[in-house]
Amino acid sequence: MEGRRRALLDPLDRWWRPVSDVVLYATDTMSDWEYGHLLGGLALAERLGPGRFRVVTAGPGAGDRVRTVGGLVVQPSTTLAELDRERIALLVLPGARTWGRGHQGVLGLAQELLAEGTPVAAIGEAALGLARAGVLNDRAHTGNSVGSLTAAAAYAGADHWTGGHAVEDRDVITAPGSSPVSFARAVFARLHLFPPAVLEAWYGLHTTGEQSFAEQLVVFEQQRST
Repeated sequence: MEGRRRALLDPLDRWWRPVSDVVLYATDTMSDWEYGHLLGGLALAERLGPGRFRVVTAGPGAGDRVRTVGGLVVQPSTTLAELDRERIALLVLPGARTWGRGHQGVLGLAQELLAEGTPVAAIGEAALGLARAGVLNDRAHTGNSVGSLTAAAAYAGADHWTGGHAVEDRDVITAPGSSPVSFARAVFARLHLFPPAVLEAWYGLHTTGEQSFAEQLVVFEQQRST
């Protein structure tokens, strides 16, 4: 246990890097469960190290409320056009029932961010949006199914389909909608939100429910509060 605690606590400060904005694209029928663990982990990171980043919800137009597939009504905090591009650390595209068409604004933003080296993370049906934009044609990726991606006329990346819980290749993170914990873990690792041992404990807790992982996180949080 003492060895585990030392791994959690030493060294800490080099992992607390300024992250700026993590942008969650807000769209109708977005799948609540696909980004829930991600937001929870980001909130934990903010509690442990305040001021390192902020979560921004961005919609396509001013004043556009969206309704999630679970029935929640969300008022985005800003629009895609009003985002401060220099502050964006990562763009999150949640799954939704509407990715088969439209979304040109956010898909264009995703392509521009990738050209600048800023990562984009898509889960569930959002991978179809990236397929429509041609982003997955030369990158290893996963999603709900390779069959769902072939519906996109611009998709020519079937040879790069790997399946799996979460895949990252050249700044693009993809995951099926059934793997929100693995998706969140991949995002956290890319952003260096937690030291590796803390990330391991977070992932262990949310995949096994074992109390020992919760205790490790408590030790870490206590250390950060002193």
